[in-house]
Amino acid sequence: MQKIDDIDRKILDILIENTRTPFTDIAKRLLVSPGTVHVRVKKLEDSGIIKGSSLNLDYTLLGYSFIAYIGVLADRSGQTYGILESLKKIPHVTVAHLMTGKYNVICKIRAKNTKHAKDVIMEIEKIEGIQRLESMISLDESINDKKRLMKYIFTELSPESRVERNNQKS
Repeated sequence: MQKIDDIDRKILDILIENTRTPFTDIAKRLLVSPGTVHVRVKKLEDSGIIKGSSLNLDYTLLGYSFIAYIGVLADRSGQTYGILESLKKIPHVTVAHLMTGKYNVICKIRAKNTKHAKDVIMEIEKIEGIQRLESMISLDESINDKKRLMKYIFTELSPESRVERNNQKS
């Protein structure tokens, strides 16, 4: 596990709330120099803790309100990586997970409507090595909040939290 100190954690906490927060604003809030923030963020990027920043879109406002999850069963497990490579070529497949259990892969698709989703699913069906698909329609994306987990992890990593856990063990 990568070591981060209290300043790193506070920088990450601010960036979790808004990845576009200027380094000068972060520096003012933390009472450090903008150069310090820049160096710390660069270190966190180089270590792999920060993997770029992201843009969150409201797909519904853009006309892509239909979400479905597709369970993909491969003919043979050795074909799974080829299937994943083919799924990467379909822009409406937004997420794919290599799985254990009933399916080799589960992917998430976004489409404009039911007919469009059917077209995307038919495109997935054409991928060589797929034995069977099972689709599950999402009625509502009720939780999509990575921030809560990130904040929890940083709370766990804080020095106060470690002291508290050590005191509980004693």
